[in-house]
Amino acid sequence: MIRLKKPEEIEQMKMANFIVADCHREIAKLIEPGITTLEINDFVARHITKLGGKQFTKGYNGFPAETCASVNDVIAHGFPNRTPLKEGDIVKMDIVAEYDGWFGDSAWCYAVGEISENARKLMEVTKECLYLGIEQALPGKRLGDIGHAIQVHAESSGFSVVRDLLAHGIGRALHEEPNFEHVGQPGKGLLLKEGMVLTIEPMINEGTFRITIDEDEWTARTADGRLSAQYEHTVAITADGPLILTAQ
Repeated sequence: MIRLKKPEEIEQMKMANFIVADCHREIAKLIEPGITTLEINDFVARHITKLGGKQFTKGYNGFPAETCASVNDVIAHGFPNRTPLKEGDIVKMDIVAEYDGWFGDSAWCYAVGEISENARKLMEVTKECLYLGIEQALPGKRLGDIGHAIQVHAESSGFSVVRDLLAHGIGRALHEEPNFEHVGQPGKGLLLKEGMVLTIEPMINEGTFRITIDEDEWTARTADGRLSAQYEHTVAITADGPLILTAQ
């Protein structure tokens, strides 16, 4: 069941999403060769608490850390570790925070030092895909319109869109209905209504869209070992247009 949020409930969601956005603002200052994703994870755990929020990811279905940290060919759900990031890496940090029973969720991709031109292009196109998808998050549009905008831009740029990992509704729970892919046909799929709050979180791959899952049953990688990028916002659908709750 899809739960539409009243304007006052969307207002109540803002603090959880502010916390997530502020974590990303601070991470951007920390990213450099030599830092570890575990150090970033530990900072995020402290920062969420400092801002009055609660971490949620650690322990969720057995996940072992406060963030998902996904480097290079890892698409999503990577475990933070003690391996230093090196020049040329790209790292996706996915953060969830809870505040007063409401959730915020956002992932961002960071360049570590100087990266290759193709990695830079992949990151730029992925961010563009995110905002093109958000532009379609309007009452009267359909989920297929969001997916189509993302798919067309990614594929016309020579990249592919992950199908097997989904976006979702969000509110009093991290994962609410609907769950949806970032590909689609215009005018098809679920009708979007005022009061829906969704994550839009395209995962765009340098090569094939196909994925593999590590033995830890969490870490998702590109099947061909090439790079993957992701950007994610939590977005409310309002009469005045899409409201990006995790805007940085």
